Amino acid sequence: MDTADRRIDETPALIPAPRRTPQLVLCAVEDDLAEAWLEIARDRPEISVHRGSILELDVDAVVSPANSYGWMRGGIDAVYAQVFPQIEETVRRAVLTYHGGELPVGEALVVRTGRPMPAWLVSAPTMREPGERLPKDTVHPYLAARAVFRLWSSGRLESGTPLRQAVSALAMPGLGTGVGGVSPQDCARQVAAAWDEVMA
Repeated sequence: MDTADRRIDETPALIPAPRRTPQLVLCAVEDDLAEAWLEIARDRPEISVHRGSILELDVDAVVSPANSYGWMRGGIDAVYAQVFPQIEETVRRAVLTYHGGELPVGEALVVRTGRPMPAWLVSAPTMREPGERLPKDTVHPYLAARAVFRLWSSGRLESGTPLRQAVSALAMPGLGTGVGGVSPQDCARQVAAAWDEVMA
Protein backbone atom coordinates (compact mmCIF):
# COMPACT_ATOMS: atom_id res chain seq x y z
CA MET A 1 0.00 0.00 0.00
CA ASP A 2 1.52 3.34 -0.96
CA THR A 3 1.52 6.48 1.20
CA ALA A 4 -1.51 8.03 -0.51
CA ASP A 5 -3.59 4.88 0.04
CA ARG A 6 -2.53 4.77 3.70
CA ARG A 7 -3.61 8.40 4.20
CA ILE A 8 -7.03 7.68 2.74
CA ASP A 9 -7.47 4.54 4.84
CA GLU A 10 -6.54 6.38 8.03
CA THR A 11 -8.87 9.33 7.41
CA PRO A 12 -11.85 9.06 9.78
CA ALA A 13 -15.23 8.82 8.11
CA LEU A 14 -17.29 12.01 8.21
CA ILE A 15 -20.41 11.52 10.28
CA PRO A 16 -23.27 13.87 9.45
CA ALA A 17 -24.60 15.93 12.33
CA PRO A 18 -27.83 14.52 13.75
CA ARG A 19 -30.94 16.18 12.38
CA ARG A 20 -33.00 17.83 15.09
CA THR A 21 -36.64 16.85 15.18
CA PRO A 22 -38.82 19.94 14.83
CA GLN A 23 -40.98 20.63 17.86
CA LEU A 24 -44.26 22.50 17.43
CA VAL A 25 -45.82 24.01 20.55
CA LEU A 26 -49.48 24.90 20.16
CA CYS A 27 -50.50 27.66 22.57
CA ALA A 28 -53.84 28.62 24.04
CA VAL A 29 -55.06 30.84 26.84
CA GLU A 30 -58.67 29.68 26.38
CA ASP A 31 -59.72 26.21 27.54
CA ASP A 32 -61.67 25.32 24.39
CA LEU A 33 -58.68 25.99 22.13
CA ALA A 34 -56.35 24.11 24.50
CA GLU A 35 -58.69 21.09 24.37
CA ALA A 36 -58.83 21.22 20.58
CA TRP A 37 -55.03 21.40 20.43
CA LEU A 38 -54.71 18.42 22.80
CA GLU A 39 -56.88 16.35 20.47
CA ILE A 40 -54.54 16.78 17.53
CA ALA A 41 -51.34 16.53 19.60
CA ARG A 42 -52.28 13.14 21.02
CA ASP A 43 -51.02 11.10 18.04
CA ARG A 44 -48.29 13.47 16.90
CA PRO A 45 -45.20 13.21 19.17
CA GLU A 46 -43.53 16.32 17.71
CA ILE A 47 -46.48 18.46 18.81
CA SER A 48 -47.12 19.62 22.37
CA VAL A 49 -49.62 21.99 23.93
CA HIS A 50 -48.97 24.94 26.23
CA ARG A 51 -51.81 26.44 28.24
CA GLY A 52 -50.80 30.04 28.76
CA SER A 53 -49.04 32.88 27.00
CA ILE A 54 -46.93 32.06 23.96
CA LEU A 55 -44.32 34.43 25.40
CA GLU A 56 -43.72 32.17 28.40
CA LEU A 57 -41.95 29.63 26.19
CA ASP A 58 -38.28 29.17 25.35
CA VAL A 59 -38.65 28.61 21.63
CA ASP A 60 -36.71 29.74 18.59
CA ALA A 61 -39.67 31.27 16.74
CA VAL A 62 -43.28 32.34 17.19
CA VAL A 63 -46.04 32.53 14.60
CA SER A 64 -47.92 35.75 13.90
CA PRO A 65 -51.37 35.03 12.37
CA ALA A 66 -51.29 38.37 10.66
CA ASN A 67 -53.15 40.12 7.87
CA SER A 68 -51.73 40.45 4.38
CA TYR A 69 -50.36 43.96 4.97
CA GLY A 70 -48.41 43.22 8.14
CA TRP A 71 -50.41 45.51 10.42
CA MET A 72 -50.02 44.26 14.00
CA ARG A 73 -52.67 46.15 15.94
CA GLY A 74 -54.95 43.45 17.37
CA GLY A 75 -54.93 40.11 19.20
CA ILE A 76 -51.60 38.33 19.66
CA ASP A 77 -50.01 40.58 17.03
CA ALA A 78 -50.59 43.61 19.26
CA VAL A 79 -48.85 41.74 22.07
CA TYR A 80 -45.90 40.97 19.79
CA ALA A 81 -45.73 44.63 18.77
CA GLN A 82 -45.41 45.64 22.44
CA VAL A 83 -42.83 43.01 23.32
CA PHE A 84 -40.68 43.23 20.19
CA PRO A 85 -40.02 46.91 19.43
CA GLN A 86 -40.10 47.72 15.71
CA ILE A 87 -41.49 44.27 14.78
CA GLU A 88 -44.47 45.73 12.90
CA GLU A 89 -42.17 47.97 10.88
CA THR A 90 -39.86 45.02 10.21
CA VAL A 91 -42.73 42.82 9.02
CA ARG A 92 -44.24 45.57 6.86
CA ARG A 93 -40.87 46.33 5.29
CA ALA A 94 -40.37 42.62 4.48
CA VAL A 95 -43.88 42.40 2.99
CA LEU A 96 -43.15 45.42 0.82
CA THR A 97 -39.66 44.26 -0.21
CA TYR A 98 -40.45 40.64 -1.00
CA HIS A 99 -44.17 40.66 -1.82
CA GLY A 100 -44.94 44.10 -3.25
CA GLY A 101 -46.79 45.26 -0.13
CA GLU A 102 -49.24 42.37 0.25
CA LEU A 103 -48.40 38.92 1.59
CA PRO A 104 -51.21 36.63 0.37
CA VAL A 105 -52.96 34.15 2.63
CA GLY A 106 -51.10 30.90 1.98
CA GLU A 107 -47.65 32.54 2.08
CA ALA A 108 -45.34 33.19 5.04
CA LEU A 109 -42.14 35.08 5.77
CA VAL A 110 -39.68 35.14 8.65
CA VAL A 111 -38.07 38.17 10.32
CA ARG A 112 -35.84 38.73 13.32
CA THR A 113 -37.51 39.81 16.57
CA GLY A 114 -34.48 41.63 17.93
CA ARG A 115 -34.46 39.32 20.95
CA PRO A 116 -32.27 36.27 21.58
CA MET A 117 -35.33 34.11 22.22
CA PRO A 118 -37.53 33.88 20.35
CA ALA A 119 -35.11 35.14 17.73
CA TRP A 120 -37.59 34.80 14.86
CA LEU A 121 -41.17 35.68 14.03
CA VAL A 122 -42.99 33.91 11.21
CA SER A 123 -45.73 36.06 9.72
CA ALA A 124 -48.50 34.01 8.08
CA PRO A 125 -51.71 35.87 7.23
CA THR A 126 -55.01 34.28 8.13
CA MET A 127 -56.93 37.19 6.57
CA ARG A 128 -56.32 39.82 3.91
CA GLU A 129 -57.72 42.87 5.72
CA PRO A 130 -57.13 43.65 9.41
CA GLY A 131 -60.10 42.64 11.57
CA GLU A 132 -61.74 40.58 8.83
CA ARG A 133 -64.43 38.09 9.93
CA LEU A 134 -63.80 34.79 8.15
CA PRO A 135 -66.66 32.73 6.66
CA LYS A 136 -67.68 29.46 8.35
CA ASP A 137 -66.26 27.38 5.51
CA THR A 138 -62.88 29.16 5.48
CA VAL A 139 -59.69 27.19 4.88
CA HIS A 140 -57.46 30.09 5.89
CA PRO A 141 -56.11 28.40 9.05
CA TYR A 142 -55.01 25.46 6.90
CA LEU A 143 -53.42 27.74 4.31
CA ALA A 144 -51.60 29.79 6.97
CA ALA A 145 -50.37 26.69 8.83
CA ARG A 146 -49.23 25.03 5.60
CA ALA A 147 -47.29 28.18 4.67
CA VAL A 148 -45.58 28.16 8.08
CA PHE A 149 -44.68 24.48 7.86
CA ARG A 150 -43.43 24.75 4.27
CA LEU A 151 -41.21 27.69 5.21
CA TRP A 152 -39.98 25.85 8.30
CA SER A 153 -39.34 22.65 6.37
CA SER A 154 -37.57 23.99 3.28
CA GLY A 155 -37.19 27.77 3.59
CA ARG A 156 -33.94 29.64 4.02
CA LEU A 157 -32.86 32.73 5.90
CA GLU A 158 -31.29 35.65 4.01
CA SER A 159 -27.88 34.23 4.94
CA GLY A 160 -28.75 31.02 3.09
CA THR A 161 -29.03 29.00 6.29
CA PRO A 162 -31.96 26.57 6.19
CA LEU A 163 -34.66 27.82 8.55
CA ARG A 164 -34.92 24.35 10.00
CA GLN A 165 -31.34 24.66 11.31
CA ALA A 166 -32.10 27.96 13.04
CA VAL A 167 -35.53 26.96 14.36
CA SER A 168 -35.97 23.62 16.09
CA ALA A 169 -38.88 24.73 18.31
CA LEU A 170 -41.72 26.91 17.04
CA ALA A 171 -44.76 28.16 18.96
CA MET A 172 -48.11 28.74 17.26
CA PRO A 173 -51.24 30.45 18.64
CA GLY A 174 -54.73 29.90 17.29
CA LEU A 175 -55.05 30.81 13.62
CA GLY A 176 -58.14 32.90 12.92
CA THR A 177 -59.73 31.98 16.25
CA GLY A 178 -59.88 35.53 17.59
CA VAL A 179 -61.27 38.31 15.43
CA GLY A 180 -61.51 35.87 12.51
CA GLY A 181 -64.19 33.87 14.33
CA VAL A 182 -62.90 30.40 13.42
CA SER A 183 -63.93 27.74 15.94
CA PRO A 184 -61.10 26.10 17.90
CA GLN A 185 -62.07 22.70 16.53
CA ASP A 186 -61.96 23.88 12.90
CA CYS A 187 -58.63 25.61 13.47
CA ALA A 188 -57.09 22.54 15.12
CA ARG A 189 -58.34 20.19 12.41
CA GLN A 190 -56.90 22.41 9.68
CA VAL A 191 -53.54 22.84 11.45
CA ALA A 192 -53.32 19.05 11.85
CA ALA A 193 -54.06 18.53 8.16
CA ALA A 194 -51.33 21.01 7.22
CA TRP A 195 -48.85 19.36 9.60
CA ASP A 196 -49.56 15.90 8.22
CA GLU A 197 -49.19 17.14 4.64
CA VAL A 198 -45.90 18.97 5.11
CA MET A 199 -44.09 17.67 8.18
CA ALA A 200 -45.19 14.06 8.69
